[in-house]
Amino acid sequence: MYRITKVLNHNTVLGIHTDDNQEYLIMGKGIGFGRKITERIETRPTDKIYSLRESTERGNAKELVSAIQPIYLEIANEILTNAERTFNTLDKNVLFPMADHLEFAVKRIRNHEQISNPLTDDIRVLFHMEFKAAECVRSILQEKLGVTITDDEIGYVALHIHSSIQDENVSQAMQMAQAVRECISLIEEMTEKTIDVQSLSYNRLMNHIRYMVARTLNGEQLKISMNEYMSIKFPRSFETASNICNKIARNMKRDVDEMEIGYLAIHIERVLYDELDSQRRETI
Repeated sequence: MYRITKVLNHNTVLGIHTDDNQEYLIMGKGIGFGRKITERIETRPTDKIYSLRESTERGNAKELVSAIQPIYLEIANEILTNAERTFNTLDKNVLFPMADHLEFAVKRIRNHEQISNPLTDDIRVLFHMEFKAAECVRSILQEKLGVTITDDEIGYVALHIHSSIQDENVSQAMQMAQAVRECISLIEEMTEKTIDVQSLSYNRLMNHIRYMVARTLNGEQLKISMNEYMSIKFPRSFETASNICNKIARNMKRDVDEMEIGYLAIHIERVLYDELDSQRRETI
């Protein structure tokens, strides 16, 4: 049972649980309608309950709730409810930074200040299921606020969903996407050809960089070095891999293990081979 401390709107209230004496955000259809402060309520199975004790990368949850318009909390809750159908377990604390982002995004859109996201295509591939789950925001914002959202903004929502299912924040997910984009750009410069993001070699490369960044963030090291073999056998790919690792290290302000270069070079060589093989087939 909860004792209401504040009614935000018809569908959202703040309440203190009578067992642990902690405050929660409670969301559910009509749960706040006609309610008064200090009134006691029972929650229903369909209601969503969020703790206000946690801190997020955007600030304290309780402070965010007081600063965010309730409609954006409702929209974020609807997005997460939709995402739960794909991802069984989510970190509910992402509700607050997601709602905060949505409110700011809508403000930008209404002021005709929409921002571009150069990593949208990479996010769409790197976090495919998260992007699919985030696409529901398009119809939700149109229905509730009459606002049309772009794929670039959906990409950012996808990163919030990703942060709710992985032990990493949005900025770390952006670092992964940025690392993939830099890698692909360098390889495209080498081949003078746009890489097919739907190809198997691209997906292998993408996933390798994803886990390489994760290892770097966690301070993990590979066991066996492929550097000597790859530097001799495939010097072009090795040099590109070295450049990419240096860029990633600068962007992340962390040292990238030297042994990562050889393994990254293997994946780059696969992409190069696939692209060159594709070019040969096109000339036949």
